[in-house]
Amino acid sequence: MMAAAPRPPLLVATDFSPSANLAVDRAALLAAQHDWPLHLAHAIAPGFLDELQRLLTPQAPAISSSLVGKAMAELQTLANDPRHTHGLDTDCHVLLGKPVDALLQHASDLCSPLLVVGSRGETSLRHLTVGSTAARLLRKSRQPLLVVKGAVTTPYQHALVGIDFSPSSLAALRLVRQLAPQAWLTLLHVLELPFEGKMRYAGVDSDIIQQYRIQAQNKGMQQLRELAEREQILPENSTLLALHGNAAGLIHEIESNQDCDLIVLGRRGNQLVEELLIGSTTRYVVDESRGDVLISV
Repeated sequence: MMAAAPRPPLLVATDFSPSANLAVDRAALLAAQHDWPLHLAHAIAPGFLDELQRLLTPQAPAISSSLVGKAMAELQTLANDPRHTHGLDTDCHVLLGKPVDALLQHASDLCSPLLVVGSRGETSLRHLTVGSTAARLLRKSRQPLLVVKGAVTTPYQHALVGIDFSPSSLAALRLVRQLAPQAWLTLLHVLELPFEGKMRYAGVDSDIIQQYRIQAQNKGMQQLRELAEREQILPENSTLLALHGNAAGLIHEIESNQDCDLIVLGRRGNQLVEELLIGSTTRYVVDESRGDVLISV
């Protein structure tokens, strides 16, 4: 019999900050749960190296080799620390290039099933801080992205999954069930009543608008029940919600009220407007959430 092909590794980016250490902790727990190899990566921006080299005398040795060696030593120290990697065999990589591009390319080269990052970066990974680059990461990444915010004590217990019935939200649902098969699932469909604002502006009676809202909510709940049945999600392990309101605000409220430790979002379509809207929601959710955020692409 032919030997089974090696499993692709889970890749975690680190800048050695406390936030990045939390990402390593979570990545190691997931790797142990799913028998994935674990790889650590640290990226060094070339502009940073060039600027440092210009400050030195012409006779000084190339600073790149020194920094790469120092970074590799720190990676290996982290990889050998059982408090973070729990004794897993861990590969280490130092990448040269723009951090976002270098990490995404490396994840693609490895066919990694997941790229894990901390929510707040320092030094060479400052470009991965939550906020301004979330949409760019989503647009570029070919791998799902897990942004780790909380301390790691147990596997995920309660996942809040945004559902819009698009292929990407279905992929997000299936991904979280793979990553956290033990977690309670809350499936949230945020309702938008077409032309509600224009109807109000035109003076349409509020009772009629409310009827449309109720119809939309009933339809959303029926779609959620059909999705749960197709995906074999049991009622005793899940909650289905179809609600009117602002997506980011509802996600924040439900996370707090139901004590969710993971929020799961999918990227819709390829149109620029859709990407900007999803990016805006994602940035807000990642900034404001207490728990981790998993972004499926």
